[in-house]
Amino acid sequence: MKRQDFYYDLPEELIAQDPLQDRSGSRLLVLDKKSGEISHHVFTDVLDYLKEGDCLVINDTKVIPARLIGSKVGTDAKIEILLLKRKENNVWETLVKPGKKAKPGTKISFGEGLLIGEVIDVVEEGNRLVQFTYDGIFEEVLDQLGQMPLPPYITHQLKDKSRYNTVYATHDGSAAAPTAGLHFTPQLLEDIQKKGVDIARVTLHVGLGTFRPVKVEEVTDHHMHSEFYQVSEDAAEKINRAHDGGGRVICVGTTSCRTIESAADEAGHLKACSGWTEIFIYPGYQFKVLDCLITNFHLPESTLIMLVSALAGRENVMAAYEEAVKERYRFFSFGDAMLII
Repeated sequence: MKRQDFYYDLPEELIAQDPLQDRSGSRLLVLDKKSGEISHHVFTDVLDYLKEGDCLVINDTKVIPARLIGSKVGTDAKIEILLLKRKENNVWETLVKPGKKAKPGTKISFGEGLLIGEVIDVVEEGNRLVQFTYDGIFEEVLDQLGQMPLPPYITHQLKDKSRYNTVYATHDGSAAAPTAGLHFTPQLLEDIQKKGVDIARVTLHVGLGTFRPVKVEEVTDHHMHSEFYQVSEDAAEKINRAHDGGGRVICVGTTSCRTIESAADEAGHLKACSGWTEIFIYPGYQFKVLDCLITNFHLPESTLIMLVSALAGRENVMAAYEEAVKERYRFFSFGDAMLII
C-alpha cells in the first residue's frame, strides 16, 4: 500500500481559513461505507442519523495556547516555541524554530521576561526540552502570552481563541484540536441526548504526530508518535452498553476513534484505563468497537485519510473526496464534516 494511493487534488481556495459564525452551520457529507452512496446535508442533520441506544464518543481534550514567540536572551533573535508534552519540574518537550539558535544552555525570554525558557537537552527528531521559570501560575502566564497553535495551512489570525476548542473541552493538554468536535453546540448535544443517545467523554491529548506528513513510500513503514489517552469508568460503561445492546458506537473524530480502539480488548470491550498510544489505523485494520465516524476532510496522503479509508474503503473515500471538491466543500480544521455510516 503506497502513500500516493491516498492523494487527491485540492484547490487552495477550498482550505477553510476561518471558523463559521455558527459552529453547527457547516455542511455534512454522508457516506454509506457499504454501498459508497453519498448524500449532502447540513451538520445539524446528524441528528437524523442517530438512534436511541447509540453512543456518541467525544474527545474532551483542551488545546492550550501552546505557541510562544520570544527572543534569545542577550540578542534580538526571534525564537518560536511550540509546547508538545509536559514533563516534570516545569520542563516541556517542545518544537523550536529555528533550532540552530536553540542549543542547550540557550535562554529565551517571552513577554519581556514574564516567562523565561532554558533549553536543557535535544531529544528525538531535534525536539528540545525546555525548563520554564515564571512568577505565579503557569497556565495563567501561558494564557496571557501564548497563541493557539493553528496548523500551517491556516494563514488567518484567529480572533477568538475559544473557536479552536470544542464547547466540551475540559482537560488541558493538546497541541492541536480534535476538529470534528468543533461543529457541536450545547444545544445540539442536548438534542442528541433527548433522542436517547449516550454521550461518552474520553480524552486523547492530540500531539503533532497525528498530523506529521507520511514521508515513506510504503504506508506500513510509517511510525506514529505516542499520545496520552484516558478512558473513565463512566465512558467505558456507556460504550460497552451500546456495543452489547445492539446500539452503535459513533466516534466524533479520529482521535476518539484511536482512543477507544487502543483501549478495547479483542472482544471490543473497554474498561477504565489510561496510557500512551501509537496506534496507526490504515486499510486492512479490523475495528473492534467503532461502527460510525463523524470527521472532517483531511490532508492528502495523511494518516487521517488512511484511517477513514480503513473504515469506509479507499475507493469509497477517494470518490467522496472528489465529490466534496466538486461540490466545493470547505476542507481541514475549520472546514465541513463527513459522517460515515
